[in-house]
Amino acid sequence: MNEVLDFLKKCKTYYLATLENGKPRVRPFGTAEVFEGKLYIQTGKKKEVFKQILENPNVEICAYDGDTWMRVEGKLIIDDRIDAKKYMLDQNPYLRSMYDEQDDNTAVLYFENGIARIYSFTSDIREIRF
Repeated sequence: MNEVLDFLKKCKTYYLATLENGKPRVRPFGTAEVFEGKLYIQTGKKKEVFKQILENPNVEICAYDGDTWMRVEGKLIIDDRIDAKKYMLDQNPYLRSMYDEQDDNTAVLYFENGIARIYSFTSDIREIRF
C-alpha cells in the first residue's frame, strides 16, 4: 500500500470518479494518506462528491506521473473518528483553512478491498491489493 501512496504523492493530483444519476463524474483530488494500515482520502460533506459516494461508494481514482499511470478501485468507507480526521488534516495542513476535525463538514474515507493497477506502454500491468 505504501507503493500506492508514494505514487499518488509523486503525482500530486489524482482524479476521482464517481457516479451521479448513472453518469460518470470526475474531479481532481490531492489528499491521500495511509492511516492505521488503510488508504484514506478527504473531502467535505457539503460537496456533491460526498453525496455521490454516499449513494454509491464504489469509486475509482486515476493518477499519471508522465510515464506510468495507476488506477485504484474500491469501496470508500466513511470514518467519522476525530483521530482519523485529525491525522488527515495534520498531514495536509493547507486544508486547515477550510476544515477542522471538530467540524460537521470534514469527511475522511478509506478504501475497502482496494485494487491498484499500475500501467505503462512498456511493462506488464502490476496489481496491488489492499
